[in-house]
Amino acid sequence: MSTGTLILLGLLLFGMLALIGYAIMIYNGLISLKENIRKSWANIDVILKQRHDELPKLISVCEGYAEFEKGVIDRITQARENYGRARTVGEKSKASGQISAALAGLFAIAENYPDLKTNQNFMQLQNRITHLEESLADRREFYNDSVNNYNIRIKQIPDVFVAGFLGYRDEELFEVSEEERKDVEIKFKLPKFN
Repeated sequence: MSTGTLILLGLLLFGMLALIGYAIMIYNGLISLKENIRKSWANIDVILKQRHDELPKLISVCEGYAEFEKGVIDRITQARENYGRARTVGEKSKASGQISAALAGLFAIAENYPDLKTNQNFMQLQNRITHLEESLADRREFYNDSVNNYNIRIKQIPDVFVAGFLGYRDEELFEVSEEERKDVEIKFKLPKFN
């Protein structure tokens, strides 16, 4: 073999190894992004589960007040059941939004019940759930950032080729539901004057 042929073969081999190395770097980067999404969703799921477990206690305290509006409690119960049936990020996101909206309604209506509002158990549960909601908002932001970075990266050249080969598709964002965007309707029971 001539020296020129050996140099050409050496360059081709070097080029192939560089291309393989670059593909491995892309693969590892995509795996890292995918795992960040999985981890950030697991963090959200922990908060959702904790909130889910607090709801029966809250309902129990509220039901102790005979005149407390049953419709509010029914909405929370239904939203909790919907969350229990949810399997995908989209379904859990929607169910979570229903719970958040129902809780906002419950806490607003509780203002009409001074005894409930000052009940120690209710106050503790309200504080606990409010803290969980705040944690959920923070973790939802981190999750959505992770998903956004991943979704952008799998569409960029040259990552798109590796992502396509691996079958990677867009991940779903944890979005605010229509239910959460609505204003809470507050009805006050005013005393009747004769």
